[in-house]
Amino acid sequence: MAQKTGTEDGNGTGGSPCPEAIRRALAAHTTMTLAYTDEDGPQACAVLYAAGAESGAAAGAVSGPVLYFVTAATTRHGRALAGPGARAAFTAQRDGQEWTGLTGLQGRGSCRILTGADRAAAWQVYLARFPFVTGSERLRAALERTSLWELRPDWLRLIDNGQGFGHKEEWSRG
Repeated sequence: MAQKTGTEDGNGTGGSPCPEAIRRALAAHTTMTLAYTDEDGPQACAVLYAAGAESGAAAGAVSGPVLYFVTAATTRHGRALAGPGARAAFTAQRDGQEWTGLTGLQGRGSCRILTGADRAAAWQVYLARFPFVTGSERLRAALERTSLWELRPDWLRLIDNGQGFGHKEEWSRG
C-alpha cells in the first residue's frame, strides 16, 4: 500500500502547503458527507460545498483549503456545529466508482458560521461553484437568508486506487 505522508517530498504533514493533488480533488467534487456528534450521538449529513483557498494567513502560516457550505443553524447539524470549537469529519467522492479507480477524500476540521466581509467573500466562491443559484431568484434569496459556513480542514487524506490499491496522500496543518 503506497502512502505519501510526512515531508519527504515537501507535500504532506508537518506544516507544508496542501498538495496540489488534494486541492484538485477537493475542487473536483461538490458534495461532502459531514459527520458530527451531538447530545443524541453520531450523525452524518450530505451538503453541497465549494472549495476555496485560505486568505489572510499570517506570514509563515500553513496555507490550506477552506470549504464553504450552506445550511440553517436550526438543523441538527447546524446546532451541533454552531458551538465554539465545533469540529466535523467529512468525506467527498463521486458516486458509482469501480474499486480499482476509486478516488475520494477524508478530512476533519473546525466549523464556523461566517458573517460580514468573510461571508461576502465566501459567498462569491460559492456562487462561482454553483452558478445555477443566481439563475433562480427564489433559490438565491432563500440561500442568502441561510447561514454560510466555513469548514477549515486541519487534516486531509486523498485516496487514489488508480495509482495503486490503497494509495494515500495526506496533509495536515501541523
